[in-house]
Amino acid sequence: MPVYSIDVAENEQDTIFERSIDEFRVVAMRQRELVAPQRLSGQTLRQMNALSVADAVRYFAGVQIKDYGGVGGLKTVDVRSMGSNHLGVFYDGLQIGNAQNGTVDLGKFSLENVEEVAVYNGQKSDIFQPAKDFGTSGSVYLQTRRPNFSGDKRINASAKVSCGSFDLRNGSLLLETKITDNISYSANAEYTDASGKYKFRYRKRFTDARGNTIVAWDTTGVRQNGEIDALRLENSIFGSSDGAVWHLKAYYYKSARGLPRAIVRNVWTSSQRQYDRDFFVQGSLQKDFDEAISTKLNAKYSYDYMHYINPDTTLMYVDNTFRQYAVYASTANRLAVSDIFDIAFSADFERNWLKSDMANFALPKRTTLLAALAANLALGNVALQASLLGNFINDAASAKERKTENKTRKLTPAIFVKYTPTEDKKLSFSAFCKRMFRMPTFNDLYYTDIGNISLRPEYTTQFDLGVNELITRGAMQISLAADAYYIKVSDKILAVPKGNSQYRWMMMNIGKVDIRGAEARVGCKLPYVSCQLNYTYQRAHDVTDPTDNGQRGTYNGQISYIPEHSGSALVSATWHDWALNYSFIYVGERYHVSANIAENYEPSWYTNDLSLHKHLILNKILKFDLSFEVNNILDQQYDVVLNYPMPGRNYKGSVRISY
Repeated sequence: MPVYSIDVAENEQDTIFERSIDEFRVVAMRQRELVAPQRLSGQTLRQMNALSVADAVRYFAGVQIKDYGGVGGLKTVDVRSMGSNHLGVFYDGLQIGNAQNGTVDLGKFSLENVEEVAVYNGQKSDIFQPAKDFGTSGSVYLQTRRPNFSGDKRINASAKVSCGSFDLRNGSLLLETKITDNISYSANAEYTDASGKYKFRYRKRFTDARGNTIVAWDTTGVRQNGEIDALRLENSIFGSSDGAVWHLKAYYYKSARGLPRAIVRNVWTSSQRQYDRDFFVQGSLQKDFDEAISTKLNAKYSYDYMHYINPDTTLMYVDNTFRQYAVYASTANRLAVSDIFDIAFSADFERNWLKSDMANFALPKRTTLLAALAANLALGNVALQASLLGNFINDAASAKERKTENKTRKLTPAIFVKYTPTEDKKLSFSAFCKRMFRMPTFNDLYYTDIGNISLRPEYTTQFDLGVNELITRGAMQISLAADAYYIKVSDKILAVPKGNSQYRWMMMNIGKVDIRGAEARVGCKLPYVSCQLNYTYQRAHDVTDPTDNGQRGTYNGQISYIPEHSGSALVSATWHDWALNYSFIYVGERYHVSANIAENYEPSWYTNDLSLHKHLILNKILKFDLSFEVNNILDQQYDVVLNYPMPGRNYKGSVRISY
């Protein structure tokens, strides 16, 4: 019976375990990931001062978050200034869709059951994947926890309780059971409740005719209507047999939350409410027939319910419900033609439809067929990857006895190159070029009195050059990475006034954006200390109309909410059963519209967070994890989005018991 040493990355340091196992044969296809993603996983992710996925992705280079404040506030993510609609969010390998408005609220997804968060630019450079994975300009992959049993153990269980500022109460339960040697089951439940109330500084300044800054008022307010009551349930089954690996997952999320309004004209209160019920069931099966052929099958059904209420008649009374349905199936197949050449073919089918109680609603339906052909070629120190995605999309809608149909047929290519000049492969150069588009959403096309059924898709063309190096000096490990990129966005969909009225709008293809940027990432690992530093530079210019260059024009202005400079830092120190973590985020000066004039200026902001963790073991059976967090230590007062004040200094304490 042979003995194997298995390296496991845990707490960003390598730990070696030895276990005696029977002889076995590994059958697996080659994985050639030409452009490495940014990742947060394992102990690093668990010890972060973060409650939702949105809190974690803020620490990646090139990522900007629109956060409307509080525990339950809307949080959307934008990678490299292309817009949140161009980003795909994948949960255990299958995309989370939103055909209604094209964005995914990452604040809904907790980190409690997530094992890894990864951000890919362009696409995941792996040819063995569903066609949908080729169909985004950037992507976030969320990998949930999978059961792992040590020795003869057949049950894992844990319970966690957290409380903190904003009257936060959070609790979660996890149960994992080993049904057979090849089948395991996992159940996870989480409940979150918070009032969302926090103090903020409310200050109004203006410049007089002489250029002097006048303070109109400066006071302290309490953020209202930010409460949330949310429940998340997940059930998963994992199995393997005869070269096949499969899993099934059922997911349910329910929330009731207030929507705090922008602080405008000294009005602080709001009565808007949103009720969500999201459900999906998905499954995946991967089968390796031999060393040359593999296939993967995916399927998913999802239902999303949203009820929005705005009873404020001084604005506009709204009481609407929306129901989204989606059915999805895919197959991916890969063939290793030779030791240096792989090919893959993927085909996806998806059907989306949307219902609402709005008067004269269009009842849109969308059928999407995707077909992707991809290939890997390895020539010595050079690896090439190319893919071609066929998009075949049919839309249909009916309102007021009028039916409309729209067909879209597009081919979108991508090519990736990686060069490793050294034999140890610790230094590599990479490049990619990708052409992609995003379809107009149901709201863009069909929303009552706003939608425009003549909208064209919005395109992105990306060019990227990158370098990565891994330096090892004894117990010290340093990773260096840098990227320079150029992105062109055309036919950008914007809302423009309809006629002379500022109260009626229509969606139009009138936008163009040029994006030039650079990213630098440094990671360092020592026996007791690790750190990660990220820096991003971006010039994202509105180049829509060259004649619009007057004092209030937007031409050649930095687009809204995109800073030229931003960065983050994560530092972790461990000593025996103690861990101390520090995190820092900086977002530079911005403008809240593309007219880069003084009245649209938004100052830079930064936050410093600190957390302390203690691990205890009782009777070699029960494990206790205690943590205490202080966020925004310096009590920085800032807005991510204009007039939506963010919390100042706040606290959270947690206790986890594991068996």
